[in-house]
Amino acid sequence: MGDLAALIWDVDGTLADTERDGHRVAFNKAFSQAGLAWHWDVDLYGKLLAVTGGKERIRYYLERFNPDWESPSDLDRFIADLHRRKSEIFVSLMEEGQIPPRNGVIRLINEAAEAGLRLAIATTTTPANVDALLERFFGASNKQPFEVIAAGDIVPAKKPAPDIYRWALEKMDLSADECVAIEDSRNGFESARSAGISTVVITVNGYTADEDFGGASLIVDQLGESQSPATLLGGVIDSASMVDVGLLRRLHGLS
Repeated sequence: MGDLAALIWDVDGTLADTERDGHRVAFNKAFSQAGLAWHWDVDLYGKLLAVTGGKERIRYYLERFNPDWESPSDLDRFIADLHRRKSEIFVSLMEEGQIPPRNGVIRLINEAAEAGLRLAIATTTTPANVDALLERFFGASNKQPFEVIAAGDIVPAKKPAPDIYRWALEKMDLSADECVAIEDSRNGFESARSAGISTVVITVNGYTADEDFGGASLIVDQLGESQSPATLLGGVIDSASMVDVGLLRRLHGLS
């Protein structure tokens, strides 16, 4: 096991609670604007999260939950156009400040950067969504701390496939055993582990709290702040009230 060199972050559900209050809302607005009588409530969206990727999620919805809908002749183009509009709406929501970062996220990113750890993103969401979120959280693009952003359709297979993590590792010229992945879902956990990253921190949210994270290095309800500590839910250590660089180095050394 090499020394810890980098943190690779998921975005949706990890950096912010974007799924329920961001992407779901944006999907519904896009449906309405397209004249579609579709509505993804909180429970249904939780089921749709079994599939990663927005375009893939629309297709899964049609196949599993709305099979009688009469689709257009060019379904691929229809889905792509609908998803493009949804992404534009999501970016607007981010720009309006309606989706704050999760507790402890900005603290840990800044601490890691100051400690000399490299930072990357590995996500299935589109690059425009990532850009909007990072600009909202960190300001101008030249101020954001991530040197590599692996996002969207740059790889053919999305999480739980390992492709997006492998792409990020290749761009950073790092081996998997030099990195820690920070995720919120089973699909993300499997993606990171399949890419060879053995140290994976899980920060669950309302959609993923009941998923199976057996084998994760650490499972917490949030990354934590001094005035709002994390709750340890599982992993290879006995206590943790805040996920910091020292704890990540310790976890990495145990892997």
